[in-house]
Amino acid sequence: MTTWTDKSQETSMTDPSITPPNPILAGLACRCPRCGKGRIFTGFLGLRPACEVCGLDYSFVDAGDGPAVFVILFAGFIVVGAALVTEVLYQPPLWVHAVLWLPLILITTIAPLRPMKGVLIALQYHHKAAEGRLVRRGDT
Repeated sequence: MTTWTDKSQETSMTDPSITPPNPILAGLACRCPRCGKGRIFTGFLGLRPACEVCGLDYSFVDAGDGPAVFVILFAGFIVVGAALVTEVLYQPPLWVHAVLWLPLILITTIAPLRPMKGVLIALQYHHKAAEGRLVRRGDT
């Protein structure tokens, strides 16, 4: 069963005077979804075991390929659209396309990957998303 709170921090995190951070802003900043202060990544995409500030256990995280899918769709829209417009308007040689679009592909895929993973982790925590379970009809 997924535990969403650390018992040692439960009293301080349920205090009504403490406002939880906005999950989108915390995710974009790559900060803890509960306190908004601790970092969630150790390297580029490596996840810490727990928050260094509030102690939230990150074992509930299951971002999977979600961030990569969103980034690929976004990057594809930008790069393919720009390449098509450039080709139709200017008809440059192929080497110009390579010089223009390879750096843009790198920028539009690598730069947003970490913040997108942070947003998905923060939204997972905010909505208490968990793995689906089968429930018998008589148990509901």
